[in-house]
Amino acid sequence: MENSRHILFFNKININDIEKVGGKNASLGEMYNQLNPLGISVPNGFAITADVYRLFRKENNIESILTKLLLSLDSENYSNLTEIGEKTRKYILSARLSPEIKKEIQTAYQFLCKQSGIKNLAVAVRSSATAEDLPTASFAGRMESYLNISGEKQLEEAIHRCYASLFTDRAIKYRHDMGFAKMDIAISVGIQQMVRSDKASSGVAFTIDPDTGFQNTIIINSSWGLGENIVKGTVTPDEWMVFKPTLQNKNFNPILKRHCGRKEFTMIYAGQSKETSAEETTLNNETPIERQNQFSLQDEEVVQLSKWCYAIEKHYKKPMDIEWAKDGINNQLYIVQARPETVYGKDKKQVRKIYKLKEKGQLITQGIALGDKIACGKARILHNPQEGNQLLEGEILVTDLTNPDWDPILKKASAIITNKGGRTSHAAIVARELETVAVVGCGEATTSIKNGQQITVSCAEGKDGNVYDGKLKWEITEQDFSQLALPETDPMFILADPERAFELSFYPNKGVGLMRMEFAISNSIKIHPLALCEPEKITDSDVATEIHNLTKSYEDGKDYFIDKLAEAVSIVAAAFYPKDVIVRMSDFKSNEYANLIGGKYFEPDEENPMIGFRGASRYYSDFYKKGFALECEAMKKVRNEMGLQNVKLMIPFCRTIEEGKKVIAEMKKNGLTQGENNLEIYVMIEIPSNVILADEFAQLFDGFSIGSNDLTQLTLGLDRDSALVSYLFTEENPAVKNLIRETIHAAKRNKIKVGLCGQAPSDIPKFAQFLVEEGIDSISFNPDAMIKGIENILEAEKKNTVRL
Repeated sequence: MENSRHILFFNKININDIEKVGGKNASLGEMYNQLNPLGISVPNGFAITADVYRLFRKENNIESILTKLLLSLDSENYSNLTEIGEKTRKYILSARLSPEIKKEIQTAYQFLCKQSGIKNLAVAVRSSATAEDLPTASFAGRMESYLNISGEKQLEEAIHRCYASLFTDRAIKYRHDMGFAKMDIAISVGIQQMVRSDKASSGVAFTIDPDTGFQNTIIINSSWGLGENIVKGTVTPDEWMVFKPTLQNKNFNPILKRHCGRKEFTMIYAGQSKETSAEETTLNNETPIERQNQFSLQDEEVVQLSKWCYAIEKHYKKPMDIEWAKDGINNQLYIVQARPETVYGKDKKQVRKIYKLKEKGQLITQGIALGDKIACGKARILHNPQEGNQLLEGEILVTDLTNPDWDPILKKASAIITNKGGRTSHAAIVARELETVAVVGCGEATTSIKNGQQITVSCAEGKDGNVYDGKLKWEITEQDFSQLALPETDPMFILADPERAFELSFYPNKGVGLMRMEFAISNSIKIHPLALCEPEKITDSDVATEIHNLTKSYEDGKDYFIDKLAEAVSIVAAAFYPKDVIVRMSDFKSNEYANLIGGKYFEPDEENPMIGFRGASRYYSDFYKKGFALECEAMKKVRNEMGLQNVKLMIPFCRTIEEGKKVIAEMKKNGLTQGENNLEIYVMIEIPSNVILADEFAQLFDGFSIGSNDLTQLTLGLDRDSALVSYLFTEENPAVKNLIRETIHAAKRNKIKVGLCGQAPSDIPKFAQFLVEEGIDSISFNPDAMIKGIENILEAEKKNTVRL
């Protein structure tokens, strides 16, 4: 079919046609022409140009009426927003398309039907504004889309409703908020062949981590059925995190993490009849439990989709927000929309405000944390946007889910809490744009929280957003590191929580000097490894049920442990790639292991666990070697299957040379051979025997990491947890410093790396000076001490240079 002045098929549209067809359609045309040849499937369609909308207003003599109504808007308090919206939409819906335009649309639709071989082809009808999907703002979601539209009558109605959606309350307000109030914003309408995702799945993808702006990952969300449920936040979707640097390497699995969401509803096509209106073409059914517990994409499909998303990002040369769908009839994936990502696409200052709770309260509910802030206020439970006037400035909105109808209300909220939705839901996206505290996907927030209850919402404790009863105290510290130079001595992180890794990667650093494996085991896995190796020993039915519930998606519980641990480590390794990430193998004490689910069936009762059965002595023992094998399998997966060979491994509390040899042999038995694929194995220097025999340990291991807490404790013979002798605990004691000095010198003699993990170099400038003077290679800090630690190192290096 020939394109007309009013109708442009996708093959005649490119990214420069925003004024003609709006941002969404310009992007679809660009993808159809440029990406289809690369093997990226984009369904065909056409756009009704923005000029048709302008002609529509002119021919129906409503231009001056609409202008007058919009000028009468109370742009301060929006007190008459609803009234203005209703009147403008009424004028739009009472107007009519000219017979000539209707004929052109019908001809284009019939051509699309003929091309597909389907009479009355189902199409998606989407609004595409001429000020949409700009780098600084996105009208996406502020105007309507209509799915499963078939036949000329439904198509005409859907187009009409798209025009009216330029004047929804949320679209009018957003226009004012973004400074477009005086622009001649027009609507183009896109008509695109529907993908039968009602029989499969669909979702969204970001080519950047939407929470932190980390650029080396692709985040994919998916749910069963049509994609509106994810866009509108009606469901908690499946999520995959994919690593870009290994995406194109066939030898490696680039999927860092996968999470099975609840996928509460499945949107499908409704039955069609001649009387069905454009608003009645879909049904949203509850998803059966067995489908909720299944992933809605296979790993191979996740990888294919990620490669497409990466290619789209490279084509547009910017981070992208992409909608995709899988056709359940031909089992093919399709890209149905792409727009610039509008939150982290903007420049970000290198300043971090760090929020930290100073006290803990009673936990009421928990969900997915957005951002890293804390807020407090009265909870206001609302069931729909019409109740928005009940929300007072500064109160915390608690609701089932939000959609764009909530936009005029959300700015008043000091925090947002929802029962449903994932990290790419409407509430999540708006919270990021507004930089508002938000916890989504809580499940039962509207019943757990009481209306008017004083609550504290914390997103400053990792991936989980926590809602506490009452008003809790917190502190805010600000760190500006935009001008901070890196010292010659490598500043590295001590890291426990993988969920903070992407955010922390933006700090000046040289990698991770100590990743504590224990955090991943206690927070992500929760189960004692031997309870998964020997489940028959668990005799308590409640404990057995708890283990079953956590591992139900795995045939073998051991695979659950391996996967979860590999995910935690791989996220950290990816965040700092290609810098070193030194992972310490598990260093629980027996009493801490006993606290894991099922742990009491396996752990001994020790008088003094701090100097008992811990670290290296467990790994080769008949008692724990099965558990250590799982740890090794996870590390092998990270390094060999996922290609993250920047991971180095470290052995804690290795008392003797013989013990070190046994551990290295045990690791080799489990497929971790020192030197193979550049595998380096470090040892912690935290026992005086490690220092006394440092030259021998240096022949066995590839590097030293001084654990100053344990070394101080065991050198001075005191319990660091005892308040009675705590005043004696200091790394500045001459005996401790002599051991640290000797460790550094031994490492230099043997030409291996040496670092120190501890708080002292950030708290005590003189101690940092001592380490620099002795020539230490790296110092590792807790995240909240990193900036201060770097400043201390820089000052120490400056003084050292002057002395030299």
